[in-house]
Amino acid sequence: MLSTLTADFRIIFDRDPAARNWLEVILCYPGLQALVLHRIAHQLHCWRLPLIPRVISHLARFITGVEIHPGAVIGHGVFIDHGMGVVIGETAIIGDYVLIYQGVTLGGTGKESGKRHPTLGNNVVVGAGAKVLGNLEIGDNVRIGAGSVVLRDVPSDCTVVGVPGRIVYRSGERVEPLEHGRLPDSEAQVIRALLDRIEALEKQVEQWQQTAPPQRVLVSMGAPSDHGADQDSDSCRLNDRAIEEFLNGTGI
Repeated sequence: MLSTLTADFRIIFDRDPAARNWLEVILCYPGLQALVLHRIAHQLHCWRLPLIPRVISHLARFITGVEIHPGAVIGHGVFIDHGMGVVIGETAIIGDYVLIYQGVTLGGTGKESGKRHPTLGNNVVVGAGAKVLGNLEIGDNVRIGAGSVVLRDVPSDCTVVGVPGRIVYRSGERVEPLEHGRLPDSEAQVIRALLDRIEALEKQVEQWQQTAPPQRVLVSMGAPSDHGADQDSDSCRLNDRAIEEFLNGTGI
């Protein structure tokens, strides 16, 4: 246990530039405090001691805002940054050097017995507010974007974003664990592709209209023929502006 706690302590200086000295880390980092109390509670839980492990877990939740069931298995070098609102279920398994931000839930999806919480591999990064629900297998070196909801297994070396979480592979590219700004936006990419397709189809229709023979257009009596065209033009301009705002980040 001592070597594991040492790894938990040292990893903070590697991953948090705000960590300045050892006394500040010990006194002011609730993630480290929660892990220390959990490892004590987990050892007592393994000895099948009743009640006391849950009491320690409850006190840790009250002090740090991090709720970890004594039955959860957590590897060494784990860093819970900020920590408030983190919930880790009874049968969850967390690998080595995992980075977990505030508001993360590693929970179950029902009242089934047995293994019902996720398993995280090594070097996994779980962004703020992400939810990983159910008996899932999350591979090594996986990055889960902030606010994502993961409901399926995730293979190693890829990124998950969105609700529900969508898998985006990043083979051959090394990504630092703290670079959350480089998460891809798969929904915006798909929408942009659809818009490009619509634009191409509109050009084809325009070319067809230019080459097609002229046809008579019947206009109703008393209705000006250019009024509807002006409305359509205004509507198109409004739609174009809305699309540009969406693609520039307003929508996603």
